[in-house]
Amino acid sequence: MITILFVCLGDICRSPAAEGILRHLINQEVALKNVKVQSRGLGSWHVGQLPDACMRQAASQARPFI
Repeated sequence: MITILFVCLGDICRSPAAEGILRHLINQEVALKNVKVQSRGLGSWHVGQLPDACMRQAASQARPFI
């Protein structure tokens, strides 16, 4: 199993976006099903919150780039 961890300050915008993009790419590639992807923040002030609403909206409107 390969584990990839994205880290940013609060884990509400950059690292969840990177995690989502990589998960999307992995789901398209059958050979990469043994990859575990996560994101974490250095601070604890956003624990239990969803990723930033603006980032989620932008991600939902993004076109596939592959």
